[in-house]
Amino acid sequence: MALSWDDFEKVDMRTGTIVDAQDFPEARKPAYRLWIDFGPEIGIRRSSAQITVHYTKEQLLQRMVIAVVNFPPKQIAGFISECLVLGVYDQHNDVILLKPDQPAGNGLKIG
Repeated sequence: MALSWDDFEKVDMRTGTIVDAQDFPEARKPAYRLWIDFGPEIGIRRSSAQITVHYTKEQLLQRMVIAVVNFPPKQIAGFISECLVLGVYDQHNDVILLKPDQPAGNGLKIG
């Protein structure tokens, strides 16, 4: 099924910086609870991310990421996830995060 340009434009992907990362032992699969700063327009959003294989909490702090910010909030084991951090799956189906390859501000729109 082909995706139209109009469909693509509906997905609001933004740059953000992880400002806090905590263990999420209540999650079904190993995950972290993240707080991501998307700048003054959007603010800080929370996300649950299954990224524990490639990243420690300490490595995530101040790391820039790309996330979808216009999905409806989703409750995951008592935690409200407000955005979806984007990544690619490696050969073992573990997530490697996407990020800009140059310094960028928080909240910039991907297009």
